[in-house]
Amino acid sequence: MTTLTPDEQAAGWRSLFDGATTEGWRGFKRTDVPDGWRIVDGALTRVGQGGDLITNDQCANFELSLEWKVQPRGNSGVFYRVTEEGDQTYHTGPEMQVLDDAAHPDGKSRLTSAGANYGLHPSPEGIVRPAGEWNQARVVAHGAHIEHWLNGTKVVEYELWSPDWEKRVRESKFREWPKYGRAARGHIAIQDHGDTVAFRNIKIRVLP
Repeated sequence: MTTLTPDEQAAGWRSLFDGATTEGWRGFKRTDVPDGWRIVDGALTRVGQGGDLITNDQCANFELSLEWKVQPRGNSGVFYRVTEEGDQTYHTGPEMQVLDDAAHPDGKSRLTSAGANYGLHPSPEGIVRPAGEWNQARVVAHGAHIEHWLNGTKVVEYELWSPDWEKRVRESKFREWPKYGRAARGHIAIQDHGDTVAFRNIKIRVLP
């Protein structure tokens, strides 16, 4: 289960996953949780086809903390400020990439490696742990300011809607989806990319 220390509780952290049920989550554009997502050894785990999961709640400014573990050659992602206006979570929400860098083809580019703001902002090499091991990830979203942290290292920092961001979006696949990255608030989402991936210790605190 997600454990919160007294200090974390005092700082406003709350659990997004109780370690035993899927309470607080649902399928993207669904009211239920698909069978492809199960609780395995206290972790929210993609075990079969199920589509992406999103939180019931939405938030604007927040700090998200979680642990993830992916199978060899595995691929998944954590999305934020997702809305259901697009056909997929990635049509609206930026993604912190979840990946086995060593074996998955996406690991050949830093733009699509673990920790990256997928397709737009690269992450440094050598931070992610091997497939089958737990990684600690954090996303900070405060207005336009976004940070990705992986295993205690800040791997990405960018400003939404800045000239640099707009240029990167125009030069990427995301130009196809006009609502990409535009929402000031939305859901947290975890991705079913066809591989086994597990998430635990998922917690969030709302920022002013």
